[in-house]
Parts: sequence; structure tokens; C-alpha cells
Amino acid sequence: MTIRLNSRRDFLVRAAKAAAFGVSGTAGLSRVSAFATPRTPAFAADGNARLIPYGAAVQSDALASDMAYRAAIIANCQLIVPEGDMKWPILRPARNEYRFEKADFLMDFARQNKIEVRGHTLAWYGGMPAWTAAIDSRAEAERELVGHIETVVSRYRGAIPSWDVVNEPLVDWPEDATSLRPSIWTKLLGSDYLPIALRATAAADPDTQLVINEYDIEFKGPRFAARRKALLQLLRSLRDRDVPLHAVGLQAHLFAERAIDNDELQAFLASIAALKLDVLITELDVIDYELPGKVSERDALVARKAAQFLQSVCEVVRPKAILTWGLSDRYTWVPMYFKRPDGMPNRPLPFDADLKRKPLFDVIEEYRRKAV
Repeated sequence: MTIRLNSRRDFLVRAAKAAAFGVSGTAGLSRVSAFATPRTPAFAADGNARLIPYGAAVQSDALASDMAYRAAIIANCQLIVPEGDMKWPILRPARNEYRFEKADFLMDFARQNKIEVRGHTLAWYGGMPAWTAAIDSRAEAERELVGHIETVVSRYRGAIPSWDVVNEPLVDWPEDATSLRPSIWTKLLGSDYLPIALRATAAADPDTQLVINEYDIEFKGPRFAARRKALLQLLRSLRDRDVPLHAVGLQAHLFAERAIDNDELQAFLASIAALKLDVLITELDVIDYELPGKVSERDALVARKAAQFLQSVCEVVRPKAILTWGLSDRYTWVPMYFKRPDGMPNRPLPFDADLKRKPLFDVIEEYRRKAV
């Protein structure tokens, strides 16, 4: 569905009229979204509610065209998260245009198959459409950010129980909580963009879980220690200002050659728990480009690395969800950036390119049953 907006005021007027007449297909601000489903998790119905729910990032085009992949998602996932279909470039190709076709397709797929959806993402430094470069004032930046969040979150209110509201806020090597990635939001709003985004999301859907999602938290080394310290400072700052926030997402893109800092990761997680924040594992995979080529050996090492990480986490907190950034090696971002020098296919995910189950999936299944 394409929605063109002449102005924010015009949109609100049209949305109110649509809601009054029950036009569910309009991206309005009605109290209950057309996509709303009961809040009881779909996976509770199968008797496995005691398990940590498992899910994967998905691509709408692959779901529509690849029936074997689609069946594997249905068979193995209680959750899905859109890999790109809810990011700004897809939803907002032009300032006055919303394109919901792909996001709506995912929501319909999930509803039909009793799968929950996590929203990803509302405020991010990366992948912004070109038109946002023309935003040139604080007032305009806040208006565009809040308006986007109101429109998107309200459309799926009651149907998306968890949103990555802020994605990857910190620079690679932060000095402290103020070391935020340069973006149109930090340029014009500074650090205020985080509370603005979180409060706007809470207003648009008071029942959804608000998550800050970040990567490179788990490894040994000074850069990773700096990231843990800065993220904790940021979370405490938000909590001190009564900014709504419910959880931290650990992306967990695990580089096979990097050592996990078990003690410091667990201390970090204990601090998160002390802040009364939940933990989700949001984008787990194992980047294998430096591992041996032999498939059986490599798959075992990938599974071992994931087990080290999951054990560290589960000894301190019970994550609310475990999601991998893709289900099958057939669809993975890894070779775009970490192609193997021997030319062999990367194998970072729980199922191989032929949709055969790998040891990584067995490890995830094991830790889904673990509780603190």
C-alpha cells in the first residue's frame, strides 16, 4: 500500500476519518491496528511456553518466492523480525510517501501462521533514504522522527509486541555514553534523539516492549570493554531521566576468532538486570570466514562458539528471545562483508543452504530450555 502525505495535518485528518469509518487498510492512528492479534504468544499454544522463543530475520521477497524456505520458517520459528522491510528506505522512499506493501506482507504471513513479529528498526544512523539529508533544523528533525514512529508503530499497534526502537547508537570505540554515531538525528537533535524516539514509541503503542539494540558487547579487548561501559552509562542515563525502556538487545554477531570475555560479559548482564531491563539475543550468527574449510569441522566450531556465548548469557539472565540473523545459509549477509578466502560458502546460520539442520540449531535448542 502506498500512502502519500501532503502534510502531517492532512494525514492525521484522513487517518481519523478512516478510523471512524473502519477503513483498516489505511496507515492511521486508530486505537487497534488492522494487524492486531491476541497478546498471548503463538508459541504458548504448542505446550512449549516454558521454552525461550526462537526466531529469525526474514526477507519478504524470499518468503514470497521460496516455498521451501517459507516452510522452514513456519516449522522452526516462533518469532520473525524483518531484515530490512521495516527500515526507513523501504517504508519512506520519499518524504510524503509511505510504502507498507512488504511490511504488511510479513505481518499477514506471521498472523496466518501464528508467528510473532519483532519490529526493526525506528531510529538508526544507517540506511536512511536520500531525502532525509535535506532535513535542516531541530524542529524538522523531531517532526520527521516522531511522525514516522507514530505512523509506523500505530499501524501495527497490538500486533508487534517488541520494537528495536534505537539500533546501534554507539560509535565503534566510544569514550562514554555521549559517543554516538553521526547521523541526521545526532546532527540536529544530539543525544535527545534517543528519549524522543523511545517516548514517541511508548505513546504510539503503550504495550510494546522498547529495546535498544547494540553489537560487539561480548568479546575480550579494550574496544569491547569500552562499548560495554558506554552502553551501561547510556542505559543508566535514560533510566535516571525516566525515559521508557524495557530491554537491551544483544546482536551477537560472533566472530569465530574472537574470544568471548565471559567474566566481563556476565558482569555487564548483571548490571542490566540490576536496572530491571530484560535481555534479548537479536541477531545471532557466527562469522566463519577464518575457520577451516572442512564443513563438519567448521560447523562444530560455529556451534561451539555459539554455545560459549549462550552459556555466558544464560548463567546470569534468561533471555526473553533468541533470534538469529537469518535461518538458512541460503540467505545471509555474511559473505557480502566476510567472504571466505578459500571461496567456499559461509555457514553462519542454523540451517545450511539446502535447509538441512546444523549443529548450531541443536545448541540453540539446548539453551532455549535453560533458565536461571
